[in-house]
Amino acid sequence: MNIKEQATQMDSIVTQGAIVDAVKQFFAEEATTSDYNGLATTNKQQMVEKMEGFAGAIAEVNGITHHHTIVDGNVSASEFTFDFNMKDESKIYWHEIIRRVWNNEGKVIQEEYFNAQ
Repeated sequence: MNIKEQATQMDSIVTQGAIVDAVKQFFAEEATTSDYNGLATTNKQQMVEKMEGFAGAIAEVNGITHHHTIVDGNVSASEFTFDFNMKDESKIYWHEIIRRVWNNEGKVIQEEYFNAQ
């Protein structure tokens, strides 16, 4: 499995704002996630539910910018900036690194988020 191609495809879907679709397509069932706010998921279904809730709270997408992706073996790191207006009238502006570990089938088994600001 070509991890660079998988990471490129996943990043393209995320850049289009289809974050839930990216999780559904590229996560393994046993995938785990953790972020810099201390939130974690222990399987794909939990992450789908988390992302559905997050996406449903977005009022307006001001921009999603994919800056770079690097791949080394079965690990990728993608740099993004996310800029959202939320339905509760708050604003989200995240500049982050998303580190992913991929299995031999080309599915994400671990995803971790790092604040790049």
